[in-house]
Amino acid sequence: MTTRSHTADVAIVGGGPAGRALATRCVARNLSVILVDPHPARVWTATYAAWRDELPTWLPDAAISSSIHHPSAWAERQTTLDRTYCVLNTPILQSILSTGSTQVIATKSDHLTADTVKCADGTRVRAEVVVDARGTTLTPRTAQQTAFGIVLDHAAAEPALDGNAAWFMDWRRDNGTAEDASPSFLYAVPLDDNRMLLEETCLVGRPPLPLGELKRRLHIRLRNRGVTVPEDSLVERVRFAVESPPGRSGDTFRFGARGGLMHPGTGYSVATALNEADVVALAIARGDDPQRALWPRSARRVAALRRVGLNALLALEPSDVETFFATFFALPVDHQRAYLSDRRDATATAKVMTSLFAASPWRVRRTLMGAPFSASRSK
Repeated sequence: MTTRSHTADVAIVGGGPAGRALATRCVARNLSVILVDPHPARVWTATYAAWRDELPTWLPDAAISSSIHHPSAWAERQTTLDRTYCVLNTPILQSILSTGSTQVIATKSDHLTADTVKCADGTRVRAEVVVDARGTTLTPRTAQQTAFGIVLDHAAAEPALDGNAAWFMDWRRDNGTAEDASPSFLYAVPLDDNRMLLEETCLVGRPPLPLGELKRRLHIRLRNRGVTVPEDSLVERVRFAVESPPGRSGDTFRFGARGGLMHPGTGYSVATALNEADVVALAIARGDDPQRALWPRSARRVAALRRVGLNALLALEPSDVETFFATFFALPVDHQRAYLSDRRDATATAKVMTSLFAASPWRVRRTLMGAPFSASRSK
């Protein structure tokens, strides 16, 4: 096997949104970048979404496919969320994050250290900073989110929306489940001017609801709402871990979902990676420690609190999940924003969790009090 050597300021392993975002922002800081990915030309097919105020200013508006200014939620009652929600245009996002002067090596990485990537084909990449951005891994012990979705035109999907522009979460039980069954919700958002995604979602489970069960529930829900689903409808299947792999990959710096940037209680990570890519790129350009830049003490405290929130979600009785979210959606929007989007203000996160606890019924409080405290495993 012939060994080929390459050098750069930054070597990034993993060519998903997080790895590509970091590569883009490193190039913007005049850093040389090598991206190592076995399938760099693979087309992204997932649906990515974010709150509008989470997106970085450097991301052009063309990356937004649709905006919902006041999405709706149903948890015991209908609520309007006073925050703009966006669905990203996945092909354009991939195009934006794939342009530039990044050198791409299409091979599988074998071993990573702080300054070296050894590849399966014998290639060796040396860099001042090696970044592991390979995403999360599925194991029987990791909490996961699963979803099964169908893409319909707006007219066909309309009966499922009850006159609303979108459902951020709809926890009603018209999906054929009993009160004691593990709950799932309808996520319904416009992908563009013509198409709607209707998705039955298991927010988090250990183990999660199987895709077959979510498909069954979605079809029952849509049938109950008078939605006809053509047999040739495009489908979306979702399954990913909401927890990053335990421990650290040696001294290698982790980024994106692999590095703990996924919110464990929601499964959102792309907007955070887009924002934090600038923070990390600036630290590398200055010669600072990117780990310290990405994970100051306040961020570590927020991560630990969010993990408590994840444990609480996993511990809730099925009949109490909707009540929990009804209480959350009744909080002021700045409280919601702090918990969902602010990863550096531990005081605000703790305040929201305290408010949520105080406003919850006693049976839910009892579960929240029993949620085990465990620090984030990604640092």
